[in-house]
Amino acid sequence: MDMVLWTSIGAIFMAVFAMFIRMKAAKQPTSAKKIILPPLFMSTGAFMFVFPYFRVTPLEILEAVLVGMLFSILLIKTTKFEIRENDIYLKRSKAFIFILIGLLLIRIIAKSILSTSIDVGELGGMFWILAFSMIVPWRIAMYFSFRKMQQVHFGDMSSKPTI
Repeated sequence: MDMVLWTSIGAIFMAVFAMFIRMKAAKQPTSAKKIILPPLFMSTGAFMFVFPYFRVTPLEILEAVLVGMLFSILLIKTTKFEIRENDIYLKRSKAFIFILIGLLLIRIIAKSILSTSIDVGELGGMFWILAFSMIVPWRIAMYFSFRKMQQVHFGDMSSKPTI
């Protein structure tokens, strides 16, 4: 099997894992820590750029960042919070799963097409940048929405730790 197929299979497993985590997260109260940590953990992936195989051009960086930020809008629009049992929870969204599947399909199709003209390592770097550029604005928006809900519903927040 070629590398594009293997990475597409990996993407499918990651998407299923993300859906599972999202459904599980909606059952537990959320916190600023749970919102902030995933992009920090993902940032360690930037170490791939130490190796020339994964390096991308400035134009490819710009393209990946712009597409990632565009996709983040979908995630931001479908992420809402609600108050239950005096805690803040992620509100389940049926649209989120469809958006995640749609983004996965777009990723697989784009990777199949782009792999004919861009090296697999470079393409991997671009897709990491795209994903990071999608997750960071989404999580920042989530954080501000969470803090706003905290302030509105819990006042001075002395009883609710921020992190």
